[in-house]
Amino acid sequence: MGLILDSSVLIAAERKGQTVRQVLAWVQKQHPGEEIAVSVLTLFELSHGAARANSSTRLAARNQFIHDIVRVIPVHALTVSIALRAGQIDGECASRGVRVAISDLLIGVTALELGYGVATGNVRHFQMVPGLTIVAM
Repeated sequence: MGLILDSSVLIAAERKGQTVRQVLAWVQKQHPGEEIAVSVLTLFELSHGAARANSSTRLAARNQFIHDIVRVIPVHALTVSIALRAGQIDGECASRGVRVAISDLLIGVTALELGYGVATGNVRHFQMVPGLTIVAM
């Protein structure tokens, strides 16, 4: 099994001043031998956060962090299979009156499609994705 890193893990590390390589080393120490990757949706979430930076220095640091992620960590794109599976899960949840954030749903389904789990600081966000292995970080 591998792990898809949720943006919550990366945001927490960036706020602590850690580099992407330090985050990877820490996750790999906790889960040796696991392939570590991110979803393209994680880049979307991080880019959104960077755009909301309250200073040009903070913006530059966040953009550099995102650039480093792209250089160092494999990024998995959305596929037709991911879209169809996520749509089905979203529809099933909606029919029960349950809302799942679309970004988290797509990140979770990306992990499912790869046979991976999701490493996250927001366990609650991913509990609605059936069959997903969630690793609290």
